[in-house]
Amino acid sequence: MAKFSTIKQHIYQKIESGEWPENHPVSSENALAEEFSVSRMTARRALQELADEGLVIRTQGAGTFVAPIKSQTSFMAIRNIADEVRSRGHDYRAKVHHMRVQQASSQVAEALALEPGVDVLHSTIVHYENDKPVQLEERYVNPNLVPDYLKQDFSKVTPHEYLCVVTPLTEASHQIEAILPISAVCQYLSIDRHEPCLRIIRRTWSSGGVVSYAILTHPGSRFKLGGHLNFSNS
Repeated sequence: MAKFSTIKQHIYQKIESGEWPENHPVSSENALAEEFSVSRMTARRALQELADEGLVIRTQGAGTFVAPIKSQTSFMAIRNIADEVRSRGHDYRAKVHHMRVQQASSQVAEALALEPGVDVLHSTIVHYENDKPVQLEERYVNPNLVPDYLKQDFSKVTPHEYLCVVTPLTEASHQIEAILPISAVCQYLSIDRHEPCLRIIRRTWSSGGVVSYAILTHPGSRFKLGGHLNFSNS
């Protein structure tokens, strides 16, 4: 596991367990760098990704704090799939099936706030937990905001991790639905066509506009959606 991911996992566990409730101060960059024997830049990346995910709030001069519950999205909805798998002590890997430029359909164009028919960047990736496919990720990316997307090796870093670094995310929306998979999805996920799946449709924004439109499909027998929330008495 990358060192910055180890720091993120440490903070995830503190928040999810309730040890660090909302508004609790988070260790500083210097403290994390010393505790995990990493550079301050690595610690800063971990904190910035958590801030981009909405789990912490960073205030210049004041420090970093656990975000209020009302500001947090569901843990499972926003957590990086690689971090989620590794948090269970399991092996994670990804297989990249397609990386290509294609013309945006009307649906994709609308999701990315672009004109139909313009070129967008498209990746198809299957994520594995202990060698079992647990997520099919179909992601469409705005090339105006992330021009180097197709040059990345997403078997080593997830698209989510990469996007958090190159274009800090400011907003996300999610739509969750139960579906029966089409044959292509069955092949990617190695499931029977009668197995229900959970599909998460996610759009993310940066200050420059809509960054990506992702369709995340999970086999129902291999996925749980949940989280742990702590509410203050105020």
